[in-house]
Amino acid sequence: MAEALALIDYGAGNLHSVNNALIAAGAQHVAVTADPDLVRGARRIVLPGVGSFKACAEGLRAIPGMEEALTERVVRDGVPFLGICVGMQLLATRGLEHGVTPGLGWIAGDVVPIERTDPAIKVPHMGWNDVSLMPHHDGAELLEGGEAYFLHSYHFEPESGQDIAAMTDHGGGLVAAIARDNMLGVQFHPEKSQAFGLSLLGRFLEWMP
Repeated sequence: MAEALALIDYGAGNLHSVNNALIAAGAQHVAVTADPDLVRGARRIVLPGVGSFKACAEGLRAIPGMEEALTERVVRDGVPFLGICVGMQLLATRGLEHGVTPGLGWIAGDVVPIERTDPAIKVPHMGWNDVSLMPHHDGAELLEGGEAYFLHSYHFEPESGQDIAAMTDHGGGLVAAIARDNMLGVQFHPEKSQAFGLSLLGRFLEWMP
């Protein structure tokens, strides 16, 4: 892949591991960047995220022009986009962790706490779990059923079920992936999901939505 892929550096992602995983999956040019101008020139964009929704949203907005550059390139121009963990959650309308924090608002929905419906269910949801595909078109061709590595205490509840590309089960159904048009978001960590994750990243590098 000779084209530039922008891996967004806003102080809230597992950048080293994600960068290494993208290279292992076949990416030849990954720009780890906090420069909105580089984002505007990128042909693919990956937004990682580790920590709280509030901290990640504030970190992203602390970079002048970054939110606007992402919206221009992803929503307006339609370049392939992958959000990972909190990077996926940031697509929502708002997150409810440590108060109400606006998200990017690209896919309507809220990020809410995982409810303990069974005392045996532990939060955070941590470790390997199934990824079960849902009937879906946009972006779903990137996904395969299997097992991936999760680590989260909050989950994305989209307003429309049509945006749900995959589910997992942890004391009840949780959204494992969302997809719409040129946007794919995964709650799990591809960079920690071994062959399953590298396979997904490889398909993303070839994706032409």
